[in-house]
Amino acid sequence: MQLNPYGRDLVRFVIDLTNTPPTCAGELAERCRAGGMLLEDPVTDTDLTEVLAFLTRWAKVVDAATDARRAALLNELLAEFAEHPRLTDHGGGIWHIHYRDDHRTPAGVLCAVAAVGTALHLTSLGMHRLGRCALADCRRAYADFSRAGRQRYCSPACANRDAVRRHRAKRATMSRS
Repeated sequence: MQLNPYGRDLVRFVIDLTNTPPTCAGELAERCRAGGMLLEDPVTDTDLTEVLAFLTRWAKVVDAATDARRAALLNELLAEFAEHPRLTDHGGGIWHIHYRDDHRTPAGVLCAVAAVGTALHLTSLGMHRLGRCALADCRRAYADFSRAGRQRYCSPACANRDAVRRHRAKRATMSRS
């Protein structure tokens, strides 16, 4: 089964790379394979450097204070990495859309797919659907796929830790009264 190149799996993959950046080309290649990304060429140290630079810029999209700023930052990434859409069946007879040049490096492929996937995520679910964990000592990035669109934490574990912290603080305040 191949990763839907522009769906929620891809956005989760980019979140994972942002939160835990790869440390070598081999790790990036392995994580791409494990994530279902079809890369036709070997991943090099240059690809790693380009992906890490992209992730730094992509994190600014996550951290943007307004929808307009988020759109402007993402539009810069789209202009740099994406191309006009085209149909292809290079991946084993499964027709799909590419928003990238067919001769991109592995880094170029990842950056194009990440930019387009993020744009589709935000425009289909809402421009506010990226954020940082509300737990003060976490701050990991997350993509909000919830039905209500009100996610504040990167994981249920962080939400629970924060709820326990608030409960204990409230209990301590009540016992001092």
